[in-house]
Amino acid sequence: MLLQTFPRSPSSEGNMFLMWHHLHKWKTHDRIDMYGKFCGDQFFLKNLTRGRRYFSRSIGTSISCSNGIGKDPYIPSNEKVTNAKLIYAVAPAMGHNQESHPESNFRVPAIVNALEKMELTPKFRGSEIIELQNLKPASVDDIASVHARAYVSGLEKAMDQAAQQGILFIDGSGPTYATATTFHESLVAAGAGISLVDSVVAASENRLNPPMGFALIRPPGHHAIPKGPMGFCVFGNVAIAARYAQRVHGLKRVFIIDFDVHHGNGTNDAFYNDPDIFFLSTHQDGSYPGTGKFDEVGHGDGEGTTLNLPLPGGSGDIAMTTVFDEVIAPCVQRFKPDIILVSAGYDGHVLDPLASLQFTTGTYYMLASNIKQLAKDVCGGRCVFFLEGGYNLESLSYSVADSFRAFLGERSLASDFDNPAILYDEPSTKVKQAIQRVKHIHSL
Repeated sequence: MLLQTFPRSPSSEGNMFLMWHHLHKWKTHDRIDMYGKFCGDQFFLKNLTRGRRYFSRSIGTSISCSNGIGKDPYIPSNEKVTNAKLIYAVAPAMGHNQESHPESNFRVPAIVNALEKMELTPKFRGSEIIELQNLKPASVDDIASVHARAYVSGLEKAMDQAAQQGILFIDGSGPTYATATTFHESLVAAGAGISLVDSVVAASENRLNPPMGFALIRPPGHHAIPKGPMGFCVFGNVAIAARYAQRVHGLKRVFIIDFDVHHGNGTNDAFYNDPDIFFLSTHQDGSYPGTGKFDEVGHGDGEGTTLNLPLPGGSGDIAMTTVFDEVIAPCVQRFKPDIILVSAGYDGHVLDPLASLQFTTGTYYMLASNIKQLAKDVCGGRCVFFLEGGYNLESLSYSVADSFRAFLGERSLASDFDNPAILYDEPSTKVKQAIQRVKHIHSL
């Protein structure tokens, strides 16, 4: 792992601003205006700043669960989960931040503020929703189930350097940075996913319809490769949870759905030879990091348990609904997993500045609702979502909130947010060709 040290100076922040400026240029002028209009919303930013202060005070707090203690102090008691439809965890990594970087520490607080405003928290819903208030960090052994120990120890040692000299940029990893708190906060993010797996699995032993889990965490993880970080990602949160589910809970067969706009190359690589973990990724064709081609199907014993579906730019709700019905659902039903884990990236939204798909808030409601039903049908309802991308704070927040509504069995409020006037015709012929090609390769 190669680290470059940069002090926190105006010039380094300027370099990151230039990167962000170039990323913005990938989108149309209208979309940038809409994003800018949102950023000027004083009410939202006022509450977001307050949330940032709250989370900053939370760093390094003691670890427990305030929603009821069972035999394991990090798992809510059976009494608490009797009526729960959703369990979520919040790990905002407030110290892991670089000015002007799209993967900023505003992301998770923006979601939390939206959930409060829309009354989708335990404060308003009582026992329907459980939040795991404080989280146990993942162990180094947990991380090393996916990542090389040399990488893990190297990152830990680099924290002193980051504290003394400023932010670290990691060579060869895309625009991935580290601060003095990155190692610990990345352990907490991975630990949040593990705690949710524990909670959902424990609930499934006593209920036919256990609650859905959602890890509102950062740094994201699906680009992080076994040997190091990549593309904003430090540790592979969903991959670590998959190995944990196998090792601790005996859930041998794991299905991972990744609907982030970018290919989850790290998760792809971690399980490329593994016949017991099926990795399915839908992503925008030609987007970062350039992997995830149709012919990447796994290797050796794992051949056939990796499915990559690159979608043409402009694909939207119609395309993704068809993909779910004709590709995702048949794959899951044929594989018969013991648990479903989801890399939930919200950067395919039409308002997101880092790509060019046309997903809407309604698209994400559809995915959340259908995946919930699929988990109920094939694996006893065991399913946990993990936040990945999503860089327009407003579309990210509304889309996660609508995913919560799907988990609760409530109607979507996407129409209150989505604006059909900004959408254009989807490339239906190219989408159909892509779907038919992947169906042929995987005999669907």
